[in-house]
Amino acid sequence: MMPIVLDIRNESARKRLYTRSGLTMLAGRICKGERVKGIVELSVMFCDDAFIADLNRRYRHKDAPTDVLSFEQDRAVTKGPRALGDIVISLETAESNCGGDRAMMKEEVNLLFCHGLLHLLGHDHGTAKERMAMTELQAHYLGATTEAAWAFGPKAIPAHPNGRTARAGGHRGR
Repeated sequence: MMPIVLDIRNESARKRLYTRSGLTMLAGRICKGERVKGIVELSVMFCDDAFIADLNRRYRHKDAPTDVLSFEQDRAVTKGPRALGDIVISLETAESNCGGDRAMMKEEVNLLFCHGLLHLLGHDHGTAKERMAMTELQAHYLGATTEAAWAFGPKAIPAHPNGRTARAGGHRGR
């Protein structure tokens, strides 16, 4: 496994939606697949919508919360681990998109982390071709279908006993 130094902070009211070992393994799989060399370091902060909305306003000039933001490291490090950057994930948006379903929220956290890390490694989705390539990478690293690997936005909630299917609300501001 590739050496990953992962700094995690959870400032959200939502807890126990990820494990350090799970995120570290996912980061290692992605970095190995993307042919990243040496020891890498990245940080992830879990927050709620107010915090990420402020970041989105300041850095992207979008006055709304979003699900995930990535901030590439902009200085070269000559000694020690290669600093990839920071990933910020709103667990409030994840909860809203998943209708509060904890199992779906855990999958969503992995998807958002994978998405953010791929951005740190230089991938983007500004064009249809780039989006397809990024979707396929996410599917590969998550062991998911391409549909599940780009399932951003409100998620379908499992059918209720009465047979109806509810949908969760949410906003994705990419």
